[in-house]
Amino acid sequence: MKNIMKNSLKQQAQLLLTRDGLFTAAQHLVPQQKISEVAGRLAASKNPLIKKTFVKTFAKAYGITLEEYARKDLADFKSFNDFFTRELDVDARPIDNTDQGVISPADGMISQIGHIQQGQILQAKGRDYSVSHLLADTENKDGNYYEGGSFATVYLAPSNYHRVHMPFDGTLIETRYVPGTLFSVNNVTAQNVPDLFARNERLVCVFDTEFGKACVVLVGAMIVAGIETVATGKIERSEQIQTLEHNIRLKKGDELGRFYLGSTAIVVLPKSAGTEWTQDMKHGSVVQMGQLLGVATKA
Repeated sequence: MKNIMKNSLKQQAQLLLTRDGLFTAAQHLVPQQKISEVAGRLAASKNPLIKKTFVKTFAKAYGITLEEYARKDLADFKSFNDFFTRELDVDARPIDNTDQGVISPADGMISQIGHIQQGQILQAKGRDYSVSHLLADTENKDGNYYEGGSFATVYLAPSNYHRVHMPFDGTLIETRYVPGTLFSVNNVTAQNVPDLFARNERLVCVFDTEFGKACVVLVGAMIVAGIETVATGKIERSEQIQTLEHNIRLKKGDELGRFYLGSTAIVVLPKSAGTEWTQDMKHGSVVQMGQLLGVATKA
């Protein structure tokens, strides 16, 4: 036992001495909520100088151009938030029409994709986390229900289009706001922070679909100034889980919500969907909203 503890401490020390380890450790030390609150106020500001400075600096830093978007001039945006959640041009993202197809809910990169085994979702190589914890189901009902099901985790980089759309047809029946930490959600943090997506602030959207109950989880992150959906509006942060009931029918490709600054969207499907992910969808695959991820073969 002493040798195991000694080896574990040695591994942690070695990690801290790496660049990735220092980046991860720093996130434990900074006041995550306060930083995000300050960023949120600045991002929402309509002061011309603040807005212009933030928008132009950000667009230059991330090489963002507006050819695909409805508004073509940086001066057309009222605030940094307005710019960050900019809407696409009509038909900029064709929605795949494969029968029973499941599409990407957002532009970004596949962080992980696969099947739920023993109630666990793959976060990164060597790291799993509980689906029931992700969905904040205290009775573990959802964890049992999704056993043998499927998941797809899409990471949205700062330069991406930041609206989240429906990956399938469904009726939104519940939203569940879950307070939590605000770690970064990039690959470095995913590899080094246990239970990252089940620890961070998130909004669980639950749907009735033709293949059973399915979820889309919008996960917050460091400096994320807010999460918004078509059913809830912008979510007010709280220290308690907040559950709301809905009855809103949405079609595949319809807008579901948006992030104010970057984050991650996780699609969770039941075993009854019989989801088969396409062979080219794997860790690191770049995707666009509307692109086919897989097919619900039992729907």
